[in-house]
Amino acid sequence: MAFPKDFVWGAAAASYQVEGGAYDDGKGLSVWDMFCKQTGKIWEGNTGDVSCDHYHRYEEDARLIGEIGLKAYRLSICWPRVIPEGVGKVNEKGLDFYDRLVDALLDNGVQPWVTLFHWDYPYSLYLRGGWLNRDSSEWFAEYTQVIVDKLSDRVSHWMTLNEPQVFIDAGHRVGRHAPGLQLGFRDVLTAAHNSLLAHGKSAQVIRARTKSKPMIGAAPVGITKIPVTDKPHEVENSRRRMFSITEMNCSSNTWFADPMVLGRYPEDGLALFRDELPDFDVDDMKIIRQPLDFYGVNIYRGDVISSDQPEPILGADGPALTTMNWRITPKALYWGPKFLYDRYKLPLVITENGMANMDWIHHDGKVHDPQRIHYLTGYLGELRRVIDDGIPVKGYMYWSIMDNFEWAEGYKQRFGLIYVDYGTGERTLKDSAYWYKDVIASNGESIGK
Repeated sequence: MAFPKDFVWGAAAASYQVEGGAYDDGKGLSVWDMFCKQTGKIWEGNTGDVSCDHYHRYEEDARLIGEIGLKAYRLSICWPRVIPEGVGKVNEKGLDFYDRLVDALLDNGVQPWVTLFHWDYPYSLYLRGGWLNRDSSEWFAEYTQVIVDKLSDRVSHWMTLNEPQVFIDAGHRVGRHAPGLQLGFRDVLTAAHNSLLAHGKSAQVIRARTKSKPMIGAAPVGITKIPVTDKPHEVENSRRRMFSITEMNCSSNTWFADPMVLGRYPEDGLALFRDELPDFDVDDMKIIRQPLDFYGVNIYRGDVISSDQPEPILGADGPALTTMNWRITPKALYWGPKFLYDRYKLPLVITENGMANMDWIHHDGKVHDPQRIHYLTGYLGELRRVIDDGIPVKGYMYWSIMDNFEWAEGYKQRFGLIYVDYGTGERTLKDSAYWYKDVIASNGESIGK
């Protein structure tokens, strides 16, 4: 059975992970540029200084994206490439890069979907407090205006923030990601709140200044709970636990999504965090809650849970794992979208899903990755099942279009449909890219055949 006729097949990447050109053409520093200089933070001391060199090879990459047949490419903008100090003077060379990239994608029949923040926060603004500074939402709104004024005549699909759970919790509480902070929890909640304000003000700017009808969303993590059986009490248990906050961290669905969509923080989070809550302006929620056109969500895996035990069910020994040691759980793309739609009532787009695999060029010059094809067959089959059940999932973005810098994992992990030789920059389409090309051409009918 095919997917809906208007279903959007795409793939995604992020600026710091693919662009390189870290010091080219007037670009400012980001917190990731600085974090990668710290000893022991990144696998084997890798950095994003060159990465896939997409900054210089974007025309080739746009052509390959078109060759695969993608209908959409989810890219992100490097804030300090466009505004080196984060606010103030615009770097026209940096802005022109995205102008040319958008044109190259359109020339190859690919619709650009733009994420405004995918973690490369301007270092100059970090020195002024970063997300801890309440002015950060105004800084982000100013930056949004620059991008929308330049690109919205051709770009209609926008995401404000990518995975706020990760850049707040891993970056500001745990210190595993840039900027590498281990703040007290009150400060973590302050940073989270200011990022939500930034989302709201950015959405306001997009809607007010766009030159084409906008489709606005965000791209949070979808932390998914899978019921051990389809029995009603197990389904309701999984639904409840998927939207519960039980730990002192920001790694939940509701702490970010409830304010964005429902205009309030979840009651269980407010109760658990009550001794750490900062003072919030009473009008902030009016800014944070803006009309959204879709709920973007990044789902890679889920926990299988039972009402009979508090911890996830691990299953048999020796589970199927990606090279990130993530369990392969295709039903995450059924239950995740189902539960999210039931709560938030917004059309969904899977803005990231994919797997890291042990990929290399074989003796025949090709990259054979049957594990990735198997992974996608299972996950997309479950996504089609939830669509058949009436959940409005409008698109799917594979992560990632090409192998790239995988944050703290450096170049150890390969998620791409396109293999990248980091020494030469040479690109090679993997077997999965050709498989995905057939899926797109058949609108999903070829899956499993």
